[in-house]
Amino acid sequence: MAEEETLSRRTVYEGRAVNLRVDTVRTVGGRETTREIVEHSDCVAVIAVDDEDNILLVSQFRKPIEKELLEIPAGGIDPGETPEECVRREMREETGFLPQKIERLGGFYSVPGYGTEYLYLYLATELVSSPLQAEDSQSITLVRVPLEQIQGLIASGAICDAKSIAGLLTFLEYRKSAQGV
Repeated sequence: MAEEETLSRRTVYEGRAVNLRVDTVRTVGGRETTREIVEHSDCVAVIAVDDEDNILLVSQFRKPIEKELLEIPAGGIDPGETPEECVRREMREETGFLPQKIERLGGFYSVPGYGTEYLYLYLATELVSSPLQAEDSQSITLVRVPLEQIQGLIASGAICDAKSIAGLLTFLEYRKSAQGV
């Protein structure tokens, strides 16, 4: 596989959540160009299923698109934190539940065309009440959705962010294969 040669790299912005880096590269064809790269910490995304086969989603306002979105719980992995520890923290902050069982379903790069963020996808079950107050949790609302309604919400556009769609479809396939369907 051909790779681009990095000629120079400079950080042009350092923020709380992201850094913006500009790399000068030589393409496989020999042309020199720049790549703008958003550096973001790795994250977790969680498919949380309660005892009644409801999927726990969160509704929250997303400033970049000026809309309220229905999403799976997710968040950035803090320095020194494992993905599994992050799953437990994010679940408590966003849903008020602590999973007793966590299983890795896979993972994916969220925007590899311009960003470094990798999302670890987990299944969380055996949920017990264990709220943890987060700085911005006031703007998050827990929404329980029966499993059989998930595909319809995706098809209708009610669930429209990439991580939630990818995570939920991965879970539905996982569940189908686990049931031998």
